Amino acid sequence: MRWALILPLLISFSCSRVQAPRPGEQRSGLFLVRQNGHFGFVNQHGAVKIAPQFEQAGPFSDGLAAVSVGGRAGYIDTAGKFVINPQFEGGGPFSDGLAAVRMGDAWGFIDKQGKLVIPAQFQPAGNAPLEFSDGLAAVSHGPGSPVGYINRDGRMVIAPHYDYAAPFSDGLAMVGVGRRFGFIDHDGKIVVNPQFDQASSFFDGRAAVRVGARWGYIDRNGKMVINPQFDQARAFSEGLALVAIGNRVGFIDRDGKMAINPQFDAANDFRDGRAPVRVGNLWGYIDKAGKMVIRPQFENARPFSPDLAPVQVGSAWGYVDRDGKIIWNPSV
Repeated sequence: MRWALILPLLISFSCSRVQAPRPGEQRSGLFLVRQNGHFGFVNQHGAVKIAPQFEQAGPFSDGLAAVSVGGRAGYIDTAGKFVINPQFEGGGPFSDGLAAVRMGDAWGFIDKQGKLVIPAQFQPAGNAPLEFSDGLAAVSHGPGSPVGYINRDGRMVIAPHYDYAAPFSDGLAMVGVGRRFGFIDHDGKIVVNPQFDQASSFFDGRAAVRVGARWGYIDRNGKMVINPQFDQARAFSEGLALVAIGNRVGFIDRDGKMAINPQFDAANDFRDGRAPVRVGNLWGYIDKAGKMVIRPQFENARPFSPDLAPVQVGSAWGYVDRDGKIIWNPSV
């Protein structure tokens, strides 16, 4: 079972000019599509708004999207016009008004005018897109180097003491020291001591943590509020969290009560009141009552974000709306 999924319409981060989004992520009313080997964008009705013409593309954020042409990454607006010409070896999404760009073997940050405001001297802290959250970005100076946090001026404000560091979420960031994980605040103060065998970021005031072979949940003070009892656990999304008991998955609420009994072979997070679930070899969607609202019929499926959800038919990907209607026919 995979618990960290990347939208398959994009090429993976390690070999891409454009940093891949987080699972099922779209940040505007435009949706990535691929047609005849090129990427473009459609709206929530499936109408083409930016014709497929790019070698690679990422989701819109702050009104701009990273795209690649001729082996170089630049940024377009929602009309498909280049506002930052393709000139970088790689590009990530905008966050807090800045976007990470790769120049040579290192990453720096540009503003929305394309000006380099933080020199290219950093590496991502992990596989997640290099971006700011709560005004801070986790960076390192290379593989095996310790990880710290820079501010929007490029100054290292949380010293690189960590072997792993995640983006800030709910005001805290998950960090790893050796093989133990805990949480720090914006000042770099340890709020929850590194003591867990594995952990997720905080969402909805809860973070999934693994103690030995079992997963539970802590609150922002580090108190175990849902005892370790699950074989797998994901972060909360829309008040529910995906958990596994044996070979079946279901959803719990913030109090740890089973809201949707473990009955599915696989699943992903709730978005817009829908969650993709797998029954046998096919994927469909349930609502928050556990009712199947889009029957299992797809080879794969991702969360809604927003209005539409990516689904796979054969080897091709398209989009469905909340009623399961195909909005963009699967294509490769």
